[in-house]
Amino acid sequence: MVAELRKTTEQKMQKSLDALKQDLAKVRTGRAHTGILDHVHVEYYGSMIPLSQVANVTLIDARTIGVQPWEKPMIAKVEKAIRDSDLGLNPATQGDLIRVPMPMLTEERRRDLIKVIKHEGETAKVAVRNLRRDANTHLKDLLKKHELAEDVERRAQDDIQKLTDRYVAEVDKALAEKEKDLMAI
Repeated sequence: MVAELRKTTEQKMQKSLDALKQDLAKVRTGRAHTGILDHVHVEYYGSMIPLSQVANVTLIDARTIGVQPWEKPMIAKVEKAIRDSDLGLNPATQGDLIRVPMPMLTEERRRDLIKVIKHEGETAKVAVRNLRRDANTHLKDLLKKHELAEDVERRAQDDIQKLTDRYVAEVDKALAEKEKDLMAI
């Protein structure tokens, strides 16, 4: 029972960490990477489809992403979808290839982005701590119902705390890597 609770808590904490890493990947650095366009959706025959399902997304060089739609009529729609996204990108069409240059980040914009990622990190830490609280509440309920001995409950709470500390450290590590990435010129 305790092992199962620990396992589910750890899985949920891992999901919180994975969600943070996905959110951090969306925060743009000065370098180009195809993951930036992952959440861009294009209207395709009346439904919204992820960009990767209607076009080939590649890196042309360190600062340019190339998007090549599989169907010629989709070029204008893909270009509009990239332009309308909240990424602040300005694509340019050259024949059947859409070039998406990554603009340089100013120092002020870098500082703003660091504030954004720190907020994301704090949200992830709160999620991990909430999972710890839920697990501890569940353990206390089991103790009240006399389904668990006090020493087993105390050891389980210590185990959950170690798990929490580990995931909070992982969140801090992910934030430090992203901050270092943002500050690199």
